[in-house]
Amino acid sequence: MSDGTSGRRAANGSSCRIYVVRHGTTRMNLENRYRGRREIPLDGQGWADARRAGERLAAADLSAVYCGPLRRTIDTAYVIAKKAGGVPVYPLPGLVNLDYGAWEGLTSREAMKRDPRAFRLYRDAPELATCPGGEPLADAAERAMMALDAIARQHPGESVAAVTHSVVVRLAVGKMTGRLGPEWRFPLATGSITTVDAVDGTLTVPLRDNAANWMIDLREPQMARTASSFHR
Repeated sequence: MSDGTSGRRAANGSSCRIYVVRHGTTRMNLENRYRGRREIPLDGQGWADARRAGERLAAADLSAVYCGPLRRTIDTAYVIAKKAGGVPVYPLPGLVNLDYGAWEGLTSREAMKRDPRAFRLYRDAPELATCPGGEPLADAAERAMMALDAIARQHPGESVAAVTHSVVVRLAVGKMTGRLGPEWRFPLATGSITTVDAVDGTLTVPLRDNAANWMIDLREPQMARTASSFHR
C-alpha cells in the first residue's frame, strides 16, 4: 500500500502536497502526560522517529520543512530537512501544540478526575471544549488550518513537510473530514506522516495516502473501536 511519500510532485501548478509529521517521542509521551507547551527534548526513540520520518520523505522532493516553535518539533524538522538535502526549515507559530492550561503535565485519567465535565467535552465534542485555563480546541483547529493554508499558498506545485503535535494533526484532520465527534482522537504514532493535499484553496486528506498511517474510515460515521479509546 502506498504511503504517499514516493517523490510525487503536486499534480498541477496550483496544488501543494503537505506531509504533516508528528514529532518524535519524548519522556512525557512515554508517561502518557499532556505535554502542552512545555519544552521537552526528544529522547533516544524520538531521534530515531525523526530519522525514520526523514528516510520516508527523502524521495518526496521537499522544497521546505515547516514546524512548530517548540524544540521537539524543531529538532524533528531539522532531521527531515537534512535527509531532504538541506532544505530550509521555517518555524511557524500556528503549528504550536495546544495550550492544555491546568491539564499540562497530567495524564488523561488525572484530567478526567479533576475536571470531569471539561474532559467529557474534550473527549467527545472538541469544538465545544476548552482545557481549563488553556486554549479552546476550536481555536487550535482554526489556527492549524490557517497555518496549512498559508504553507500551501507559499508552495504552489511543490511538496513540503510540516512538523507539529498529535492534537494539532487530529484537529486539522477532523476539520477537513467533518469528524470532530468522539472519533477525533484516532491513533497517531510519533514520527507518523499524514498527507494533506491543497488544491485551489481546499485542504483534503486523501484516504489512499493515509490508510497506512492512521485508522480512519471516511466512509463510515464512526472510527474503528480501537480508535475511540486512544487518549493521545
